[in-house]
Amino acid sequence: MKVFYCESQREHDPASFVVHGHERAYTEQPARADVLHEAALAAGCIAHVPDDFGLSSVEPVHTERYLDFLRDGLDAWRRATGAAGPMVPSFHPFGEAKVYPVSIVGRCGFHIADSTSPLSDGSWHAILRSAHAAHHAALAVLAGDGAAYALCRPPGHHAERERAGGFCYVNNVAVAVEQLRTRMRRIAVIDVDVHHGNGQQSIYYSDPDVLTVSLHVDPSVAYPFFSGGVHERGTGAAFGRNRNYPLPKGTGDDAYLAALDVACGEIGRFAPEALVVALGLDASKHDPFAYLQITERGFARIGMRLAQLGLPTVLVQEGGYLAPDLGDNLGAVLRAWR
Repeated sequence: MKVFYCESQREHDPASFVVHGHERAYTEQPARADVLHEAALAAGCIAHVPDDFGLSSVEPVHTERYLDFLRDGLDAWRRATGAAGPMVPSFHPFGEAKVYPVSIVGRCGFHIADSTSPLSDGSWHAILRSAHAAHHAALAVLAGDGAAYALCRPPGHHAERERAGGFCYVNNVAVAVEQLRTRMRRIAVIDVDVHHGNGQQSIYYSDPDVLTVSLHVDPSVAYPFFSGGVHERGTGAAFGRNRNYPLPKGTGDDAYLAALDVACGEIGRFAPEALVVALGLDASKHDPFAYLQITERGFARIGMRLAQLGLPTVLVQEGGYLAPDLGDNLGAVLRAWR
């Protein structure tokens, strides 16, 4: 399996963020990419630097004004506010937003959902190169590889068409989906991150040709809090094309794998031409969040169950933060595709 990663993805490096009213060291640190890359190579992956596809990776997924904001917003925000540090929102829309702000302060709140997703020097280049990793991994699968791993950092599964959140700016899963759809029609997405994949749910909620499935801790107790319930099934012709499996806090291997087996049954009935895995590793019992209690053996079983679907597969890195077992858990998943 090829692993696609570019060192410039480390350039996104906010020193801190505000969570639960406290300023803390940024959880989604560049060092996690180093651990993941080393683990992928140890698992037998072959290193590839993704090509630079420019904006062509992200234009099928996100709006022009949102991409303009990610690229140019930090400079405009600093000119307007006189602040030298990262751009962090102070305001958010209340109810349905009926006005698109001219003020960069307003646009910051419009496009960034929460304080976990500051934009700092180097962020835009890292975000775009992360998307290129997903783009190139999808091209590898289209070229005949059975599976490819996109080491996307920063991650992306909380990013909606016009909004960043949860450490995510560009939806790398959707980047991979859109590349696969240049030659395929029906694509399935399964998200095994500990948090609900609200980004791809939002993007494909009315699209009958993309099945989005997410296994995650009950969102009533964890981010993103406001989506991820079983009643969210899609709309119009896509009703039934979105499936959520919220799990109780503390769920371990056996209960998780039982839910995954049901989810894989949904994927089988959909009969997709390819699979995109939003590969969060933060369901680990040792992850800083520790909402779920998945062991290294559990991650190996997750990988084996997904590989058993027998589909061309793009694995897109999502969460999974600095912990002693981070690299081991990634290796356990990737070895299922040997």
